[in-house]
Amino acid sequence: MTERKKPVGQPDKRRAIMAGALALFARDGYTRAGLDAIAVEAGVSNRTIYNHFTDKAELFQAVMQESTQRVADTMVDIIDRHLTKVIDLQSDLIDFGLAWLGVLTSDLAPHFALIRQINAEIEHIPPAALKLWQETGPGRTRRELAERLRRIAERGDLTIDDPARAAGHLMLLLSADNLTDRADLHNEDALRKMVTAGVSTFLYGYAERTAVGGRAAADGS
Repeated sequence: MTERKKPVGQPDKRRAIMAGALALFARDGYTRAGLDAIAVEAGVSNRTIYNHFTDKAELFQAVMQESTQRVADTMVDIIDRHLTKVIDLQSDLIDFGLAWLGVLTSDLAPHFALIRQINAEIEHIPPAALKLWQETGPGRTRRELAERLRRIAERGDLTIDDPARAAGHLMLLLSADNLTDRADLHNEDALRKMVTAGVSTFLYGYAERTAVGGRAAADGS
């Protein structure tokens, strides 16, 4: 006897809409992604979408909020895992950087495709969605990273006047090469070289000479 499928409930419909919308917004951008195409991607009717969302702008903001929250939670967990109890500053920062960039090729990759689309058409994005993304995504992770760097500085391993600026520098340096060649994210050796170079540059500017083994020799002193 064939088992009958359970009817799909409202929460499942909403999840399907959100997943379909994320896929379309990430692929086509906010302007080009239409509700008809999102309905097809989600396997629902247009009416079902309107049962949950007033319009495309509201759907986009909901997708941004959920996706950004998920990514930020993951990033904060990486910060906590690698930078709460630092034993070897250089090694721990490299491990942190590898985990940080590893998120870009994880199951969270559609979020970063969405962000690239936002940057490409930022003038068309609803301001409320942009503000939400900045506050709950990049803003939150930068604040968390800044707080960990501040604590490391208090221990004496870093010299930091502005933790938020230092956090920004570290985030940029970790992925400096990635800005021109995203293929390196799938090359383990290239990724480690990129992260190691970024960490070394960061430490050259911020680390105390006694905090990183071998730095004095490398400096020739």
